[in-house]
Amino acid sequence: MIELYHIWKQYQKPHWAISDVSLEIDTGDFCFITGPSGSGKTTLLRILFREILPTEGQILIDGVNVLKIPDHKINKLRRLMGIVFQDFRLMFHQSVFANVAIPLQITGLPDKEIRRRVFNSLRQVNLHHKMWEYPARLSYGEQQRVAIARAIVNRPKILLADEPTGNLDPELAFEIMSIFKEINEQGATVIIGSHDRELIRYFGHKIFFLQKGKIIGQEMKP
Repeated sequence: MIELYHIWKQYQKPHWAISDVSLEIDTGDFCFITGPSGSGKTTLLRILFREILPTEGQILIDGVNVLKIPDHKINKLRRLMGIVFQDFRLMFHQSVFANVAIPLQITGLPDKEIRRRVFNSLRQVNLHHKMWEYPARLSYGEQQRVAIARAIVNRPKILLADEPTGNLDPELAFEIMSIFKEINEQGATVIIGSHDRELIRYFGHKIFFLQKGKIIGQEMKP
């Protein structure tokens, strides 16, 4: 269970990027945060990942107030979470394998276990055959899948994705979203920031509508 209570975020006065957002996401949900560009989707996801702190408010994950976790313990929280950034944040001087292995190396897993998990993660996104390629030699869609493989390699309980299909053609966008749905069916709670109405209509279970930093509506599908 993820609970947000009265979240506010201000980068520069007098404007608020997020204004009094409260919402609940149940364990195992597949949900979208949607709205036009500049509505606050990316800011809200970065707050959830605790990459940035809100100006005001509380965030509870399984009853724990994540804003009170000391900085030196934040990696323990992030082991529960995977995130696919809008700009991917891949290391282009490292192989696909090395990019995906980063979250596992931080935890100190043995090399044999790292190799096994990285291979399985890349196989899930159908890129295991390009494990030793460099991201610069991959297509945009393949780079996207590397980012997804890195996000899921730690078997996160919560997966966040920021506009994961924003620059993809409809067929590839559907394929990427199907990967997220498969991850959700394996038990992860998936939260996606997107403005793609067609994909949201097809895949969305719980949908939060964001506009000018405020939640203006919520939809729940059976």
